[in-house]
Amino acid sequence: MTEVAGKVDFRVGDDTYQTWYKIVGDLTSGAHLLIVLHDGPGMSHEYMTPLAEIHNKCNIPVIFYDQIGIGKSFFEGVADKPKEFWTVDLFMDELDNLFIHLGVQNGFALLGHSWGGMLGAHYASHRHPVGLKHLVITSGAPSMALWEQSIHQLLKALPADVKQTIERHEKEGTTDGPEYEKMVGIFVEKHVCKSPWPKVMETSFAAMMQHPTVYHTMAGPSEFTITGTLKSWSCLDQIHTITAPTLLTNGVMDEAQDVCVSPFFQRIPHVKWAHFSQRHAHFSQRHAHFSQRHAPFLEEDQTRYFQVVADF
Repeated sequence: MTEVAGKVDFRVGDDTYQTWYKIVGDLTSGAHLLIVLHDGPGMSHEYMTPLAEIHNKCNIPVIFYDQIGIGKSFFEGVADKPKEFWTVDLFMDELDNLFIHLGVQNGFALLGHSWGGMLGAHYASHRHPVGLKHLVITSGAPSMALWEQSIHQLLKALPADVKQTIERHEKEGTTDGPEYEKMVGIFVEKHVCKSPWPKVMETSFAAMMQHPTVYHTMAGPSEFTITGTLKSWSCLDQIHTITAPTLLTNGVMDEAQDVCVSPFFQRIPHVKWAHFSQRHAHFSQRHAHFSQRHAPFLEEDQTRYFQVVADF
């Protein structure tokens, strides 16, 4: 399996930054490639590298990259940037810049996870790239309001002591202590990723903790308290304009509950929805049932997720 890494200059105003990327496979093969959009904002790409399996299954190039400000695309002065710098347009411009640099803008698929799914949906519905052949939105939402609704729905379902402890620390701003971390760990275990975390997940989370500016500025202090620049973000009024065939995935215990995913299914013209749970059932125009949490490509039955994506 051929892997090539590099950096591309990304100019914003009078300043030039660099976007790090890695290509798994051969761009000269003529096959349409898959580009992977990671979570965050501000969580590096490593936890998504199991998706290299799509290259093995489909014999297509797969491209990973770190969005500006995080991981291998971190730059000195990140923390000094005003909040107005960190916009959805910034990340769409970065994506366009990467496509042009690699010369692949005429034939590609996008797979976005969580925030990456939101970015992918916004990009597809606002820029309408002619080269977009397929769109995969894994555990995303078309608005931050729906994301918050989903998170708080899950928070309310936690044991009372866990819920009350999280809410108290969120209200008091004491989210850096061991009690809060223990309670959040219960939520993460149930809805995000089973412990022990894979090494790639640990690496991505550590990168975000080391350089939290992008996440804190755009999202907020935590999943439970969205106060950042994405607070009012929505592409609900545009997703009906997505023309590329679209695959939606989420899980029964996912942070992205059906309230997040159903508007995509209702409004995107050419769409399929794979719903992951502990039950195994059929794949249809609406649902397939497999694994359950927020990152199905890190679950024990990740091969089923890969197969659903590959078949699409």
